[in-house]
Amino acid sequence: MLFCGINPGLMTAATGHHFARPGNRFWPVLHLSGFTPRLLKPSEQGELPSYGLGITNVVARASARADELTAEEYREGGRLLARKVARLRPGWLAVVGVTAYRAAFDEPKARVGPQERTFGDTRVWVLPNPSGLNAHWTAQTMAEEFARLRVAAEPRPQA
Repeated sequence: MLFCGINPGLMTAATGHHFARPGNRFWPVLHLSGFTPRLLKPSEQGELPSYGLGITNVVARASARADELTAEEYREGGRLLARKVARLRPGWLAVVGVTAYRAAFDEPKARVGPQERTFGDTRVWVLPNPSGLNAHWTAQTMAEEFARLRVAAEPRPQA
């Protein structure tokens, strides 16, 4: 599973740790949804591979808010992300933020949940943005959506 945020916030850029801003709900939601056995701190992101998880961003440039990014930055980020996914070949790409997904992949009607688009054998799921600025989703409702992805990604027993 490769989680993909929108772009580094200023706190992430300063610390080098994804979703580092206090109030960002990514790490609590990751735990509440069952992806990690305990609540990880941003500084513990190096433990993610031990759980079969990775993390990246659509756009590399740091900003205070995602709405500071240009349409071209999103499109170029989408192209680079597609190449990264082709190289790494995760089972799933989980884009954290529907607006970023729409902009990066020219999918204006995309919604949270599984997507038709694939990158080779990599399936795509769009998750809600865990930023504290996203008041439409609570930590609990985000955790439920993350858990839907976790269950969908679980290996199926062979018949």
